[in-house]
Order: sequence, then C-alpha cells, then structure tokens
Amino acid sequence: MKKIHLISLGCPKNFVDSEVMLGFLQQDGWTVENEITESDVLLVNTCGFIQPAVEEAIEEILELVALKERHPPKLLVVTGCLVQRYQEKLMEELPEVDLFVGTEGVPAIARLIDDRLTGKIQRSIHILPPFLMDSTMPRQLATPFFRSLLKITEGCNNHCAYCKIPSIRGELRSRSIPDLVRETISLEAIGVKELTLIAQDLTAFGAESGEKNGLLELLTALVDKSSIPWIRLMYLYPTGISDALLHLMAANPRIVPYLDIPFQHVSDIILKRMNRRYRRDDLYRLIERVRRILPDIALRTTFLLGFPGETEKDILMLEDFLQDVKIDHVGVFAYANEEGCPAEFFPDQCPEEEKSDRVEHILSLQAGISQKILKKYIGRLEPVLVEGLSKETDLLLEGRTRFQAPDIDGQVYINDGQANPGDIVYVRVENAQVYDLVGGIETTEEGRLAP
Repeated sequence: MKKIHLISLGCPKNFVDSEVMLGFLQQDGWTVENEITESDVLLVNTCGFIQPAVEEAIEEILELVALKERHPPKLLVVTGCLVQRYQEKLMEELPEVDLFVGTEGVPAIARLIDDRLTGKIQRSIHILPPFLMDSTMPRQLATPFFRSLLKITEGCNNHCAYCKIPSIRGELRSRSIPDLVRETISLEAIGVKELTLIAQDLTAFGAESGEKNGLLELLTALVDKSSIPWIRLMYLYPTGISDALLHLMAANPRIVPYLDIPFQHVSDIILKRMNRRYRRDDLYRLIERVRRILPDIALRTTFLLGFPGETEKDILMLEDFLQDVKIDHVGVFAYANEEGCPAEFFPDQCPEEEKSDRVEHILSLQAGISQKILKKYIGRLEPVLVEGLSKETDLLLEGRTRFQAPDIDGQVYINDGQANPGDIVYVRVENAQVYDLVGGIETTEEGRLAP
C-alpha cells in the first residue's frame, strides 16, 4: 500500500490545490497517512507569496529533510508557489528534495510521483502549462465535512505593486458557472452546510471574457440550484462591489451578511503607490453604501503597514478611519519587500522596527473596537454552525455565527445545550469577549434547533 503524508501551507486557494492533489493521489491508489514516519512519500504544498511564507516553507522542508535522513527511504516532494517562484534556485539550494512541482502540476502529481519512484524520471523540477480545476477532478476534502471552499478563479490581473501572484499564478482564469454549480451540488450531497467562495478577487470572476456581472450571475445560479444554508464571500476588490450584488445578498439570506474586502491602506498617497484603484473617500462611500443596503453586515478587511513612503501622518489617517467606520474584523500585516515586485525598488523604505511598532499599535486599537462591536450581539438569538468540542475544554462546544468566517475570525463558545458538528442551532448570546462570543443553545417557539 502506497502511503503519503501531505502538509499544506499558505492560503485557502492553496488548500484547495492540496485537496485536489489528494484526490488524484487517492485515485492512483495512495492512502493518506497522518503519521509521518509511516509514510512512503512526504509532500509539502508551499506558499511563496510573501517572505514570511517563504521562510515558513523552507523551515518545513528542512524539518522533513531531517526526518527523511532519520527514517529512510522516503521520497520528499515539494509543490506549489515556492517552486513556481524560485524554480531552478530550489534545485540548487535543496539537493535533498527528490521532486519539485510548480503550481500548475496539480493534475499531474500522481503520475510524477509514480515516475520518480519507478525511476522513469530522476530528481527534477516540473513547471507545467496553466491549468484550471473543474468539477470532474477528484477532490478529497480536508475541511470538516460540513464546510468547504469553492475556488472560482485562478490567477489575477490586478498587478498591485507589492504582489507576486500574477507572476506566480498567472493571468485571471475563471471557471464556468455550470461547472461551479455542479461542484456545489456535489458538495451539498455530502453534507456541506457552509460554502465559502474564494479567489484572488471574487469581483473579477468572468472579467477576462468581458463579463461585468459574473459574480452576480454565479451567486444567482448557486442560490437557485442548491440549498446550502450558508454561502460566504471572501476576497472582494473594493471597486468591484456593486449595488446589485448587495441587493442580491439582502434578498437572499442564505448568502450570509459578511464581506471580506481587503483595503490594504487608506492613505491616498500609499494606495496610489500600491497601484490600488481607489482612494480613501471611495472606501468611506463604499462602507456607507454596504451598510445602507445591508444594515446587519459584518465587514472584514486587511491592512499592509510599513509600505515604502508611509509616514506617521498615514498611520494617523488609518487610526481615524478605523475609529470612524468601526470594522468588525481587521487583519494587520507588515509590508516586506518581494523580489521582482515594483515596490522592492521604491524609495523611503520603512525600518523593520517601525513596521512592527505600527502593526502592534493598530492591532491594539482594533482590539478595543472589536470588543465594543461584539457587545451588540449580547441578548440576541443567533444561528450558529457548530464546529464540535471546544479546543479550550471539552466542557464547551464551539461554533460560529454568520458574522464569523472559519479559521480567521472569532467563534462562539456554547456553554449550554447539546448539538453535533455540522448542526445549525440557535444560540442566545450572553457574553462578548475581545473576539469571541459566549452563549447557550435555545429552541425556537416551534421547538426546532435549526433555523
């Protein structure tokens, strides 16, 4: 029996690639082995988007190299963005790795591993032509059975000044709506209750073909053709959010009232340097428009601090913005130069210590804002998707409201009542912490647990 251990690093888009690779490998007779020492092949699907991700990937690979030396014979395979980005350099710097496969090698992974094991190919690197996954490809879900990701595009055409994605993943390629509907129906059939749509930019869906309302048409089809209770939208470019999209969400409660819209900054000068196609006033107007149409929505965004040319004045603008608009969930990251990006050569680079101080300061400010926002849920009866026993203690269950995305936002600790993973139950919120909520399960007047 062929046994493989797979480690997936990086973003949710990369995670879906890992699931599809697992599908092809299992189709070829491989079984997934959780115990590394019992595996014949060690496969790590890497991220190479930013320097911290590169460092994490190299560290993971070196740990597997050490394990391989202690427990031979094993094949070490490295795939993904790191390979696509650095290519031949990795061949030179990591001689212990037996096989390198770029981002486009997902459907060929089983064949390449078999060929390496049988000696048909020697130690090598494989950078293959662009591919786009579809619903006919095997996919082994690595998420809990009740939630899944739906990757609707590959690549990106935005060309932000700090980003390597277009050069790593290529130009925008969108899947067809019928194909995405077929995959959604198959996911529903195996018990998926929450479907999260992901892409580098959801609002660009279909744009390479001249489609201006691609996301709207896709969501309409998913709502009409499936009955998955929660459909969540992640990674929307600010200028692509139309009133028609917001009205569709308002009219269809199965599209949860949650939007993840990376702003990256609010300083007009920095946004222009980043090659982002909007300004601070556009963001104020966007948030006002979103909340006018969807008053109960939760917003998530990210900011990239320490970009070349950023000053204390720019940070003060961000402080004012956060205090003005009070966003529910905020991620804050320090800018890092990426080889080959235009921003690598920009003047007025920010010292590393200053970047760290700014990130810590904004995170601290947002923590207070988040805690105040969560208090509005106290006393409310909210649908909660149960994840299972709490990681903190098996005396509690944990789950998420519609306003909390898996793995990145806070959660709900359920201190009363019984439910199974994947159940959607009503929880009366009793307490709000900095990022998490606490409450007990209640039945409705009709005696039902699920909304």
